[in-house]
Amino acid sequence: MVAVADALMLGNVEQDMMSAVSLATQVQFIQNMILYTITSALAVLGAQYIGKGDKKALNDIFCLTLRLSGALSVVCFSLCFFFPETLMKIFTNRPELISLGADYLKIASFSYLLTGLSQCYLRIMKLSGHATMAAVISGTAVLLNIFGNALFILGLFGLTPMGVEGAALSTLIARIVEFGWAFIISTANKKYIRPSFKGLIHRNKVLSKDFYIILWPILAAGLIWAVSFTSYTAFMGHLGNDTAAANSVAAVVRDLVCCLCNGLAGAAGIIVGNELGEGNLDRGKAYGIRLMKIAYICGFISTALMLIATPFLFNIVKLTKEAQSLLTGMMIIMAVYMIGRAVNTIVINGIFSAGGDTKFDMYSLAIVTWGVAVPLAALGTFLFNWHPLVVYACTCLDEVGKIPWVMVHFRKYKWVKDLTRPQEELA
Repeated sequence: MVAVADALMLGNVEQDMMSAVSLATQVQFIQNMILYTITSALAVLGAQYIGKGDKKALNDIFCLTLRLSGALSVVCFSLCFFFPETLMKIFTNRPELISLGADYLKIASFSYLLTGLSQCYLRIMKLSGHATMAAVISGTAVLLNIFGNALFILGLFGLTPMGVEGAALSTLIARIVEFGWAFIISTANKKYIRPSFKGLIHRNKVLSKDFYIILWPILAAGLIWAVSFTSYTAFMGHLGNDTAAANSVAAVVRDLVCCLCNGLAGAAGIIVGNELGEGNLDRGKAYGIRLMKIAYICGFISTALMLIATPFLFNIVKLTKEAQSLLTGMMIIMAVYMIGRAVNTIVINGIFSAGGDTKFDMYSLAIVTWGVAVPLAALGTFLFNWHPLVVYACTCLDEVGKIPWVMVHFRKYKWVKDLTRPQEELA
């Protein structure tokens, strides 16, 4: 929703502002993908240990996750604050977009310091039965961000419009509130999981080993996926301002619709993981099969939503005629892509990960994405000068192409596994 608000409000001010922020936020996209992999490892082990009822092990895993996420946040802040122009040149060669994007990153970089910590707190809330509060905190931050956009981008209530800097400022304020709220409620309420000082200083070697065994394949897969998507954005940026603008809008709609399958994947991981950690392998397997069927339903719903949304986009975002034509084509391509995206997200990131089967995603992404989709899109952009929609279609090949492979692996049931250890091994 934040991305939608940024695109709509900046798009109504100036097309280049919208494109620049879309390109600049690719840095945050990479950070979020790495954070997602770190908190996913927390979710995998955490869900199983919650199913087992071992809160001490859960706290140790939480502390480990906070250390890793905090270190990542410092790195992202440093890159965005000290080298914003250099980062923007990776995504586009247009001087006007580089300048606008750099202005955004200098302010937004401070929000990146808090993102990693807040995501850890929100993920542990979801795992420990406080998903509603996590949703309230995230939802409030989103509304605050959107209201801030109206204040600082559009100049609501007589304020001077700030453009891209206003978008960054509203994001920073929302992140401060999000982290502060999550930290305070977790510290003040004994029902919530909060990190122990000892756990933050010392690590449990056995749990750390289990954590990293799960993390590295997820991290590798996340990096492969994040870098490939960043590459796709860079390809679109090198195909002209109209292509970059159309891709910015299509990406916002895609990410918004993907919230449905992302939410189901998160729920699948918790539900299946709880059963596996408790030792109910047959029930965990049965739940996984049901959720796989739901994944296909989610895919077709997502396709319908993409097609329904297309006619309304031109009324709310100012685009040139060429950009409008490109956007229409992208949305049709994206409608097909969403079937694969929904199925793969729920099955791979939810069901497979719940049982520690995290290597499959890494292998499939390496082969399909970097063996097929990225090379074709790169050749079409820089060598063969293909039409932008042909290049865009190449970037969507990976998700659809993986479905048969995913279903074959699903039926092997390697994901039906209890990952927990007895407490005496963790002492």
